[in-house]
Amino acid sequence: MALHSLLPLLLFTAVTLSACSEADDHQRDQNMTVAQAEKHIAEGTDLDQIPKSVWKQILPEDRYKVLWKKGTEPAFSGKLLNNKEKGIYVTAGCRLPVFSSEQKFESGTGWPSFWDVAYPQNIVLKDDYSWGLKRTEVLSKCGEHLGHVFKDGPEPTGLRYCLNSLALDFVPASGDKKSK
Repeated sequence: MALHSLLPLLLFTAVTLSACSEADDHQRDQNMTVAQAEKHIAEGTDLDQIPKSVWKQILPEDRYKVLWKKGTEPAFSGKLLNNKEKGIYVTAGCRLPVFSSEQKFESGTGWPSFWDVAYPQNIVLKDDYSWGLKRTEVLSKCGEHLGHVFKDGPEPTGLRYCLNSLALDFVPASGDKKSK
């Protein structure tokens, strides 16, 4: 059978699978409450199963736009840009530890920058062509958009993880307070 005669069948299959996936997402949206999502966040379980519609109810609008709509806060506006305290940076939604103050540096770009990831098991890197050029997006393992990584950072890695303050919270080394 010629490839061109299989195209309608392949297209039908792709559309059907996409519709099934959307139906599954809709059903999951209907089944998970904010209270259930908050329990998952507190326990650190099934974070990737929390639907975006629930995140929209949990998070302030500006954080939701950055984390789940891949937004970017204005340069030099983030509260963590000039943070010099010792501690750990966690994701603003799923509360996953991702970066340490020990890897933070002043990049002059207007966003918090890190030369390495402290908790690589909680980070996913993905090719991003959204602005017509290839960049590398930095996501948490539960899908939150944190920012991008570039190859213009300091040694020893030569990397610059350029992140949104709105995508992060800071937990001081003493552990006695959290930045919201």
